[in-house]
Amino acid sequence: MIMYIYFQEKLCDMTENEDKTRGHTRGKHKGREDLAGEHKFTDIGQLILLFIFLVVWSLDSFILKFSTFLSESIPIYVTIPLGVIVLIISGFLAFAGLRKVFKEVREKPGVVTSGVFAYCRHPVYFGSILLYVGLSILAWSLLAFGLCVVIIIFYEYAATYEEKLLVKQFGQEYSDYQKKVSKWIPGLKSIKK
Repeated sequence: MIMYIYFQEKLCDMTENEDKTRGHTRGKHKGREDLAGEHKFTDIGQLILLFIFLVVWSLDSFILKFSTFLSESIPIYVTIPLGVIVLIISGFLAFAGLRKVFKEVREKPGVVTSGVFAYCRHPVYFGSILLYVGLSILAWSLLAFGLCVVIIIFYEYAATYEEKLLVKQFGQEYSDYQKKVSKWIPGLKSIKK
C-alpha cells in the first residue's frame, strides 16, 4: 500500500508542467532556486533498482547461493572488514552530501564546492553505488556485482543529466568546477567535463 501511494505521488509530480530549463524537483523543494533538479524518473529508478538488487542479493547470498562460490576462497576476516569499510564510506558520502545540499542554507544560489563536494561531484550517487558494492562484497555474489554494473550505468545517466541542468543554471561556475573535481572517484581528474 505504501509503495502504491508513493508511485501515485510520483506520477502526479511527473505530470506537472515544469520549467524546461530546470529538472524535476520534489514538492518540498520547489521554491529552492539553488537546486537544478533531476530527471523525473531518477527517484523511481533508484527504488526499482534497490528492490531488484535486494531480491537478487538476498536470494543468491542466503538461499540459492548460485554465484557465491568466491566466498569459499576469500576468508571471512578479509570479507567482513572490506565490506564494512565500503559500507561506512558509502553512508558517510551519502549523508554528508545530502546534508550539504538540503540542510545548509545558502544566501544566494551557487555551486556547492565544499565538504564532500570538494572531492567528488556526485557524492550521494557515489555513496549509493558503494552501498551496492559493499553488500556484494559481503556475500561475494557475482549476480549482485553484475547488477552493480547496471546500477552504475543508471547513476552515470542520472548524473550526466543533472550536470547538463547545472551547467544551464550556473554556467561557467559549474564548468570550472567540473574541470577541478572528479565526477565519481575522489582524486581522479576529470577526463572530460
